[in-house]
Amino acid sequence: MQIERVEACHLADIAEIEKLCFAFPWSENALALLTKEGAVGFAAICDGRVAAYGGMLCVLDEGQITNVATHPELRRRGYAKEVMRALIDYAKGNGINTITLEVRASNARAISMYEDLGFYRVGERKNFYKKPIEAAVLMQKDI
Repeated sequence: MQIERVEACHLADIAEIEKLCFAFPWSENALALLTKEGAVGFAAICDGRVAAYGGMLCVLDEGQITNVATHPELRRRGYAKEVMRALIDYAKGNGINTITLEVRASNARAISMYEDLGFYRVGERKNFYKKPIEAAVLMQKDI
């Protein structure tokens, strides 16, 4: 497994992961944002394909994680955690002081991973997610 910065060649694989993981997946065109200025994405590459990816919007000294997902067949192997570490390292090297994210309140595995990486809970957004309707836990990491 290797971690690569998201480029156009990764977008089809990432769009497929989005469709498999989210009720409202980002399109390949929308995901292209991760290759533009003001955003960054990293992908875990395994056997020549994207196993997991994560993206972050960057505004001044703040980062906002957009999505983090792992192909369902490749979960529980640490790929998402390595992608998150790459995003955190990027933040450290690019003047980002705070990273925030939202995660489904029921996603205990993801919350645990984020806490292991130094994120802490700062609030909740009621009815943030649809299909099913669920609250989001707001989390933050200070760099």
